Amino acid sequence: MKVLKVILIVLAVLASVTVFIRFYYNKPFSPSATAEYEKNGLGITVDYCQPSKKGRLIFGTTQEKALVPYGKWWRTGANEATIIKFSRDVTIGGKALKAGKYTLFTIPEKGDWTIIINAEVGQWGLSYDESKDVLRVPATSSQQADSVETFKIDFNEKESGVDMLLHWDTTVVTIPIK
Repeated sequence: MKVLKVILIVLAVLASVTVFIRFYYNKPFSPSATAEYEKNGLGITVDYCQPSKKGRLIFGTTQEKALVPYGKWWRTGANEATIIKFSRDVTIGGKALKAGKYTLFTIPEKGDWTIIINAEVGQWGLSYDESKDVLRVPATSSQQADSVETFKIDFNEKESGVDMLLHWDTTVVTIPIK
């Protein structure tokens, strides 16, 4: 009877350790997230993955060893390239875009960023085909006092549309959508 009890305890401990190890090693380092906006017949859905700062320099020059260097295209998140869907035709930064599903890329700069809407969807995010761009617009970049640890996309409703906001570290990028 004592031997059976010891065996059951050992099995329970091994099962607990196995579950913990599987959870720890299988959790995504850059978890997936969705940002959504819905109002007045306009639906916007952004599917992306959220990298974290983890003490690193996020935006800067290649000489500074920034994670996301100025002047280079970025998948605007981590892992798979960021997907953005529009339920109806919109204008982004004053340029027309048809309803549909696209990939969102950006080119970070010290000042204004370049927002890229690309027709090729379903890519991992390590390659980029500029010939599939359907729209490129500048977007305002600003600095905030507080640092944001994990990359985040959200929306700020305006009287004449909505701003999509990209937040990471002390940088906020504002993308006007109407």
